Amino acid sequence: MKWMSFIQNEEEKYGVVDETQTKVWDMIQIAKDKQVDCPANIQELIEGGEESLQLIRELLIWGELKDAEKYLIPFEKVNWLSPLPKPRKNIMCVGKNYRDHAIEMGSEADIPKHLMVFTKAPTTVTSHDHVINAHAQITSELDYEGELAIIIGKKGLKISRDEAFDYIFGYTILNDVTARDLQARHKQFFIGKSLDTSCPIGPWIVHKDELKNPHNLNIRTKVNGEIRQESNTEHFIFPIDEIISVISAGMTLEPGDIIATGTPAGVGKGFKPPRYLKSGDDIEIEIEGIGKLNNIVK
Repeated sequence: MKWMSFIQNEEEKYGVVDETQTKVWDMIQIAKDKQVDCPANIQELIEGGEESLQLIRELLIWGELKDAEKYLIPFEKVNWLSPLPKPRKNIMCVGKNYRDHAIEMGSEADIPKHLMVFTKAPTTVTSHDHVINAHAQITSELDYEGELAIIIGKKGLKISRDEAFDYIFGYTILNDVTARDLQARHKQFFIGKSLDTSCPIGPWIVHKDELKNPHNLNIRTKVNGEIRQESNTEHFIFPIDEIISVISAGMTLEPGDIIATGTPAGVGKGFKPPRYLKSGDDIEIEIEGIGKLNNIVK
């Protein structure tokens, strides 16, 4: 299943993307009409575990038999939201997890031997089809970073690598938008990574059962139709199971936690001269098996 959040008629909803990936099943309306309680949003769905997933499966069958035309909403009639519009915690991000990106940001000496992790504030989150603020008054070096993101499915501490995938709910696409000049000026990542709208996430969450091997996914970023980043998650320095194990070694992971896994080479700062984002730029990030995340800078 693919899960998306959206607004329709000023009401915040969520649903399951149909097979054509042009419509969404309105789970809130189906549950109302069937007169049953269901999770109010994707966060609650994740927290509900297998019991919630089974309920959704049953509601989908009922909705399709009852009145599919009523419950299927075309994408053009919704206002997109991030799948998790209001994360409860900072978004965790892995730095320099592709060898070629580490080199383009410095040299081979910058290839990390241990996991690098920084965070972005929850207020950075925006969605597919929404604008990224250029923040021209405070930065002239806004950059893109296309990434695969993990959505944690259940609470865990000291998670072993062998058990790591049991703690995943699904995967999505994330653009770790970064103000490089602020990052350099403040000698750390948080401010340069935490401007409002600097974390587009979406267009939906793909349940882990649909991605049998997240370590073999093509990833591509285009700016105004030009390919800037093109790689595969097989090139991770630190694989997903190691990321989860290291982060959870002394910190509890919880349902709905978001972990970005790092970006490949081809970011704006890596070009000579650098090619930073400007107002009007159209960014498209595509990950095999998930879809496309699109945003325009203004």
